[in-house]
Amino acid sequence: MNDIELNILLPAFIAGLLVLATHIPLGMKVLARGVIFADLAVAQIAGLGVVIAALLDITGHPLLVQAIAAASALCGATLLAWIEQHLADVKEACIGLTFVLAASAGVLLMSHDVHAGEHLKDLLVGQILWVSNAQLIVTALLTAALLALGQWARLKNSNLGFYGIFALAVTASVQLVGVYLVFASLIVPALATYRIKHNRVYYAAAIGIAGYAIGLMLSAWFDLPSGAAVVWALAVVGIFAAWMPNARKKG
Repeated sequence: MNDIELNILLPAFIAGLLVLATHIPLGMKVLARGVIFADLAVAQIAGLGVVIAALLDITGHPLLVQAIAAASALCGATLLAWIEQHLADVKEACIGLTFVLAASAGVLLMSHDVHAGEHLKDLLVGQILWVSNAQLIVTALLTAALLALGQWARLKNSNLGFYGIFALAVTASVQLVGVYLVFASLIVPALATYRIKHNRVYYAAAIGIAGYAIGLMLSAWFDLPSGAAVVWALAVVGIFAAWMPNARKKG
């Protein structure tokens, strides 16, 4: 691997680590709550805020774009908290519908944009290989703040507190890695380790780190789309990690 590839892959890998730092514990809570589509819905709503910012022609002001995306995601989080409290019996259906409506709204808003296809691809698959140092610094600060807030009992134990932290974490990560990788980072490590009782977070972290490392290297070696490669690498590593304990028991 040459120096040019390393200079591109290392920031992308750091971005992956920052995403995993918040998404692994959040993914475990999502799985426990049974709101699997929540991350897709919030990520899509945050993406809708980015689309609105593009239509307002303010993409040259990244802090303003981030503020609009965060405000959109927080509105979505408030809606999801209300759904979980008042429509618990059909919450997955309502959350799934929220995702579809947000995605459709984005398509409608971009329908007259000649670059709509490119924008949509960036939103879904992301551009993890092109993260800037400024993005990494801002995301690192936000990650530290969210991890600290996540330890505050009042926020941790309330629906709105959980969804608020969730919304801000997803807002940052969806602009780094895209909707698909946000979902994979939340669900794959949590799902692969859901039967593990002790040190679950460490096993989940190992799966996430391995998935990002393998996916990024494969994308460099075979000139593959990096986001899609990491999604598949996470899935394969997760399946292998979940299968290993069962194989040992049978042996």
